[in-house]
Amino acid sequence: MTLGQTLALYLQLLVEYGFSLSGTREVARHREDREAVACIVSGVMGARVFLLLPATLLAFLALYLPPFKGREDIVGAAFFWAVAWGFSPAWVFQGLEHMREVAFLEVLTRGLAALGVFFLVRSPEHAYLPLMLNGVGAAVATAIGVVWLGRTLPLRPPSLRGALNFLVLGGRFFFPRLVVSFYAAANPIILSFFASPLQVGLYAGAERVAKAMLGLIEPFNRLFFPRLSHLVRYDPRIAGLLAVRVLVVMGCLAGVGALFLWVFSPWLVRFLLGTSYEESVPIVKVLVLLLPLIAMSNLLGIQMLSWGMDRSFNTVILSAGLLNIVLTTALSALGGPLGLAWAAVLVEAWVVGGMVWYLHRHRRLPWEVAQ
Repeated sequence: MTLGQTLALYLQLLVEYGFSLSGTREVARHREDREAVACIVSGVMGARVFLLLPATLLAFLALYLPPFKGREDIVGAAFFWAVAWGFSPAWVFQGLEHMREVAFLEVLTRGLAALGVFFLVRSPEHAYLPLMLNGVGAAVATAIGVVWLGRTLPLRPPSLRGALNFLVLGGRFFFPRLVVSFYAAANPIILSFFASPLQVGLYAGAERVAKAMLGLIEPFNRLFFPRLSHLVRYDPRIAGLLAVRVLVVMGCLAGVGALFLWVFSPWLVRFLLGTSYEESVPIVKVLVLLLPLIAMSNLLGIQMLSWGMDRSFNTVILSAGLLNIVLTTALSALGGPLGLAWAAVLVEAWVVGGMVWYLHRHRRLPWEVAQ
């Protein structure tokens, strides 16, 4: 089941193609013009139709991988989930700052899937069912979202030109996200060359505990990105003031969360993972540094994207991917899972430093814009 979820997530990444960033930004910038927003929706949906071809090819190739041989049910369910979620119009409502609709669609998707799993999954032979049920939930939520969208905008069929234009635009965001996904997945694999399976498991457990509070940051990203993308077009100074306020709030939340995890990590590890994971505590105490760093990198990254600094943003992310390979290999060899934890922290610090440097170079740091 875990491998099926991983396949579904990569297929979703392909179909989504960065439109949750590029599409949301374009909608936020033009939301006063309903015709322009309708053209954006048409272009993105057309681009996603094109992306069904490589997604289908990837799913077909997965059938030849040893874990999926003879499991067409799992691959098919993963593909269905990815496509159903990939065509969700939640990004449009996010760009319009209709967050109630976004929340409803996401809760409906997860709620239907959870109910289905609770009542229908009864044995290992049903491994495909959670994937299929997530797809059903996503399909229902997508259908409802499209109906709502049709009441808000003059929907029109996709055009070839619009689809190709948005494929180019979305590509600026897709490849950096692909790099981040791959190097995040590669870290435990690299560690496995230098450490025992037990130590790899200790690191994976520590990472789950340390990142447990990152969910506190995500709502700010969703609310802040469309608002800032809109304001930089109409009132840059207000955009800067908003960014400063959000930086303070996110920094405080992340700092308090990191301190809480650091102090209570022994108890949290025993409670969440069990007594056999007590050796993960020192790793957790290093990884808590990721919370304030990720909070800052998320905010600064949104700042860069809102101002259209896509190339600079991609440079930072791609360089971090290369640095991650070097540091993860070197520090895993030297320090095992604790070395890998320090590598993750140093890479995130590099991301923050790179974003600060580029933003300052263009006088786009929040406090610089707010002056």
